[in-house]
Amino acid sequence: MPLTDVEFDSILIEEKYIRSNIVWSGDADHSPALEFRADVESITGSPMFVHGRFNKSAGTLNFALVLKTTGRIYALDLGKAHHNPGCTMVGERHKHRWSEQYRDKEAYEPDDITAGIDDPVSVWKEFCAEAHICHTGEMIHPEIQEELQL
Repeated sequence: MPLTDVEFDSILIEEKYIRSNIVWSGDADHSPALEFRADVESITGSPMFVHGRFNKSAGTLNFALVLKTTGRIYALDLGKAHHNPGCTMVGERHKHRWSEQYRDKEAYEPDDITAGIDDPVSVWKEFCAEAHICHTGEMIHPEIQEELQL
């Protein structure tokens, strides 16, 4: 059964928690991107995780809240413009929000994301604030983490 708009709104506004540190690692396709996946806890027990991806070479950064039964329901993309189903374009800083009509395919330009691609940790904090995610662990800047792993 598809996710309704009311169910999405309820999931987005409920307090969610990530209690682990965020550890970036190379992606499975061996591109220059770094990725992470972190399980998300919620009071309702909705099965969710956040997937993050940072590609310094391409100048892109993405964070996505994924409901395991539905797929991506909320996301932030930096560094690449998006073409909406209605043929409108949104800029290189945009969010995707689940809707019954377009699922996760329509995006809009937010005004609450002020940090840039060069500061993924600050972007993460801004993403978590709107998504009502309380991250009690630590996220190390992906480039610093990559240097520590060498």
